[in-house]
Amino acid sequence: MKNIRAFGAYALIPVLAVGCSFSSAFQPSSSPATVADHTSSAGDLREMLERYATDRSVLRRFYDAPVSPNRRERMGRFYREWNTRVEEVNFDTLNQDGRIEYILFRNLLAYELRRNDTDQKKAAEMATLIPFADAIIDLHESRREMKPIAPSKSATLLTRLDEDIKKLRKAIEAGLKSKDKNKDKADDDAKPDSDEEKIEPITATKSVAMRAVETIGVLRKSLTTWFKHYDGYDPLFGWWVREPHKKFDKSLDDYAKFLREKVVGIKKDEKDPIVGDPLGTDALLSDLAREFIPYTPEELIAIGEKEYAWCEAEMIKASRELGFGDNWLDAVEHVKTLHVPPGDQPRLIRELALEAIDFLEDRDLLTIPPLAKEIWRIEMMSPKRQKMTPFFTGGEVISVAFPTDTMTHEEKVMSLRGNNIHFARAVVHHELIPGHHLQGFMTARHKPYRRIFSTPFWGEGWALYWELLLWDLDFARSAEDRVGMLFWRMHRCARIIFSLKFHLEQMTAQECVDFLVKRVGHEPENARAEVRRSFSGKYSPLYQCAYMLGGLQFRALHKELVATGQMTSRQFHDAILHEGRIPVEMVRAKLTNEPLTPDFATRWKFYGENP
Repeated sequence: MKNIRAFGAYALIPVLAVGCSFSSAFQPSSSPATVADHTSSAGDLREMLERYATDRSVLRRFYDAPVSPNRRERMGRFYREWNTRVEEVNFDTLNQDGRIEYILFRNLLAYELRRNDTDQKKAAEMATLIPFADAIIDLHESRREMKPIAPSKSATLLTRLDEDIKKLRKAIEAGLKSKDKNKDKADDDAKPDSDEEKIEPITATKSVAMRAVETIGVLRKSLTTWFKHYDGYDPLFGWWVREPHKKFDKSLDDYAKFLREKVVGIKKDEKDPIVGDPLGTDALLSDLAREFIPYTPEELIAIGEKEYAWCEAEMIKASRELGFGDNWLDAVEHVKTLHVPPGDQPRLIRELALEAIDFLEDRDLLTIPPLAKEIWRIEMMSPKRQKMTPFFTGGEVISVAFPTDTMTHEEKVMSLRGNNIHFARAVVHHELIPGHHLQGFMTARHKPYRRIFSTPFWGEGWALYWELLLWDLDFARSAEDRVGMLFWRMHRCARIIFSLKFHLEQMTAQECVDFLVKRVGHEPENARAEVRRSFSGKYSPLYQCAYMLGGLQFRALHKELVATGQMTSRQFHDAILHEGRIPVEMVRAKLTNEPLTPDFATRWKFYGENP
């Protein structure tokens, strides 16, 4: 579950690091007067971080051409300049907050530079599939630079690019034939015509081809923006360019469909396919370093499997209580039938949200500001969005997934079953209070400048941690409630396993879907939606792992500070919400006043040395 309003900012900004060269008269200032201008007198780095965030935002808006080498160069230079500035800060003069921010900032900059390199490698992998990209980017960037336009030359360029796409398609078709080991022998012996003899075959993996399809979509938007900027305002431009642009744009669209169908293998009428783009071990390790997670991907998979085994044992206990013996999937099927009638879900969600608030306040678990209780609200989720997110999401607004009258019968039944009473009771508090809504409310008011360090291990981990804690506090009233809570807990364990194995290329997307159906009890379409969401590219590769792993981090910290009597539950939870969205290990450093050094590296084995 994801707080759309407040928690995916980092994951939802794909850094196709991009830039453009332009007149020095318009070059942004590359360095502030002194480092002291951006360090707070309070001993923290608030002013420096605010300036960095502002500068980064304006550069990303200006350098917005996809896969442009110029943006990669400009953003890389920006990160290196800021790394130099933060190194000039006297670490010893900083208070604990400042030292934490120093460590986080250097870690973030190092990650951004690594990601810049990764983006360059990804662009290189699909370069042969989109050789026209540089020309489109040049047009886009020339407009940004306000250079004079030569309409006749632009028309000639677009016409040439249109012809190039025809040759490109032939080269890819030749590559497809060369990969087909089962084609008819007559095809092998057939002599190609003189044009085909000159074609150098082009091959690509499905994931790279799908990446190219998505990039073509962005390039078309850039080209359309360029065209509309001049069309109608420059009479000669429209006279020369209008028809070549229309023709080339259609060729781009047709070419993207060709890649999608012939290379990726998606059927012509197939909607919402799952392809994904596995990262590999090195990229995963880079992301883990950014998140201050000291375990390898293989160790994290082991944690997921161990936690899953605990859930399965508890699920069997609940299943026996309900009369289904050890066939706990039958118990899950039974619970899925316990849903409210169509149209009644908003009432249920409201009641469950208020019930959770009362439970928290009766036990003095944390401070809930009256305004936070007042302003949350409900909206219904569209059928289209439910294809990607078949369950409700939250924040200040909880978006409720439930059947509409435009769905097919099968879709209606799956939505009812997947959003039953006991599944909903297990996670409404995850989306609202004390979860995402309260998180967003508090982080908007306490150290909001730390949002540049936002991590799902804090955002989703905090909300998941409450599911763990409420289980321990007997929030479940019945065996059906326990099945609902365990279903989601198993789901989060499964996310660790299938998402990491996918990125390590140990599982395919379809195997991930089957895993969720057979090992968790998902409805087939809901499982497909979950996997599609996981690998759509809109989330960081570790996002799905972050729920359970972040929750385990907070649980370990609770055991360290609350179970030992060093803090009350209220003090502990309130303190976390006042520290902003930062990696949990850094929350721990603040709450324990851990001695810190400038070269600090992640080392907190929150799950033990050998998971």
